[in-house]
Formats: sequence, structure tokens, C-alpha cells
Amino acid sequence: MVIWKDHGELFVRYKKNPILTVEDWPYQANSVFNPAAVIVDGKTLLLVRVEDHRGFSHFTIARSNNGVDGWEIDTEPTFAPDPVNYPEEIYGIEDPRITYIDEMGKWAVAYTAFSDSGPLTSLAFTENFRTFERMGPTMPPENKDAAIFPVKFNNRWAMLHRPVSNIAGAKANIWISFSPDMKYWGEHEVLLYAREGGWWDARKIGLSPQPIRVSDGWLIMYHGVRQTTSKASYRLGMALLDPEDPRKVLHRSEGWVFGPRELYERSGDVNDVVFPCGWVLVGDEIRIYYGSADTSVSLATAKVCDVLNYIHQCPEEQCPEDYCRFFEEHKHVTP
Repeated sequence: MVIWKDHGELFVRYKKNPILTVEDWPYQANSVFNPAAVIVDGKTLLLVRVEDHRGFSHFTIARSNNGVDGWEIDTEPTFAPDPVNYPEEIYGIEDPRITYIDEMGKWAVAYTAFSDSGPLTSLAFTENFRTFERMGPTMPPENKDAAIFPVKFNNRWAMLHRPVSNIAGAKANIWISFSPDMKYWGEHEVLLYAREGGWWDARKIGLSPQPIRVSDGWLIMYHGVRQTTSKASYRLGMALLDPEDPRKVLHRSEGWVFGPRELYERSGDVNDVVFPCGWVLVGDEIRIYYGSADTSVSLATAKVCDVLNYIHQCPEEQCPEDYCRFFEEHKHVTP
């Protein structure tokens, strides 16, 4: 029997967290959080979710030479909802993830539109982060946490996302879908299953930042939501996908690698939340930019070699065999 080793947290917090708060903003807002993150022209660019005093969100860019401080923030919203032309954005836009598509020479911004029917995934493209070309919705409600892979697989684009059912007892799993043109999506299937019982990622999981290519696959980070009698806590885990077929999960962490611990993560508009929508590679370091308690933006880092060493030690199956045997035995049985 293999004894599980508790690795603790993998990422180290920046000592001066949070790095961005609403007090830094050049205009009135309630909170700033859940930023996408990319490197553009040598600078770190964050596309930050900004919530106004109605409760609606938009995106504003913050740039930094070193990715830590000295942030230059756009003086007005960079990417605002357009409910006249895109009615699915009537209650705002949320939680962007950015992927550079080299074949197109554009950045793909996957985000959540908050419609009258609930949240749904939408997509836009930009070449300069000043003007944006909307593609419109990619999935119907309710669906969140979408991100695009930067390359094609068998001449199809791939997207991760998280549909949610209102049926009592239904789990929220991470799905993968494919498209010939980034507008029409199909071939939907579950990629990562939420676990059961007392697991930290039982019942509800969702993608966090965009997938990134590493030496032997696609590294993804996801959030798990654990509901107790008094609260829900958002923590982070990781998985490694096959480099040629992202439907294949090579390794998945059992324990969480990062979770709410500090006061700025424990207390805010939504307590006990660490929620990254973006990460970047800087030399031998992975930097995650995350929303802390849905109130501010914080930073944590880990060495690439430490992350890869950790994920390679994680199981190939999504959960221990004892928990999976029943599903494996019955997955090909039709009712």
C-alpha cells in the first residue's frame, strides 16, 4: 500500500501582499480581483476584474516592469460590458483568462458573461489590449472558468470550461471541448471529475489560469470548493495533461497546493478564497496572480523545477483506486 505524502503548500506568498487594492485604483470601484496575467513586450500585464458599486464587473489593465510593483493602471475601464450589442453581458463580465494564439497573431480572452439566464462563457480577441473583437458566447448558461489552448490538436482548437447543473446532487466537473473556428464548439467530454466525500475538491471544481506548456505536457491549475457547515473554501490543485492529446490526464494532485491562510485571503467580500485567473513564467519561476477574498490582487511564486517534480510524483489516476473501481467497472455499462 502506498502511503500518501503531504507536501504542504507549493507556492510562496509575496511578503508585501496584496499587490493591488481598490485604493490603488484611479477611479471609484468596490473591489479589484481575479486577474488574467500575461507578459507583453517584457512587461507583466494584468487584466483585472473590477467590481463597481452596483455589483457589476468590467476589466481594467495594470502593467508593471517587474510584475511586483510600480503598476500603471488604465484610468478608465479597458474592456467594459456591452449589453446593447451583447445582451448576455447585461450584468457584467468576469474572470478573464488570456492565451496568445501564435497562428492568429492575437490574444484570446476567454471570460464569463453574466446574463439574465445566468453566467456563460464568452470569447474575444485583441492584438493590442486597446480594442477587442468579440466572438460572443461559446457555451450556454450555466458555464464558467473557460480558457483556450494556444495550439490546435488534430486541426481543432481546444477549450476547458466548467458547466454547472441545477439538479440536486450533480457535480461540477471540468470539461474539454473542441472547435474548428473558435465559434462553434463540440465533442464535449469531462476532463477532470470532482471527487466525493471529504476531499478538498469534492463536488465542485473549475479551471483557474490558462493551460501552459511545460517540458512533457500541459500544466493546469484548478480550484476546488469544499463546503462545510459554516463556509466554503476555495483551494488550488494541479494536473498534467498529455502534450498531444489534452483529453488524457497524466497526473493529478491529491492534496491542495495553495489555499487561503492569510487575513487578506480569509476576510473580504467572499471569505476564504484564493482564485488565480492568470500565471506567467519568468525565468525559472511560475508566478500566480490571484484574487484574495474577492477583494484584492495578490502574488505567489514557485520554482518550475519544484512544480514539475511535484506533479510527476502525483498519481496517474484521478483518485485512489478504491474510490475509482466502481466507476471503472461500470463506465461502459448502458442503462
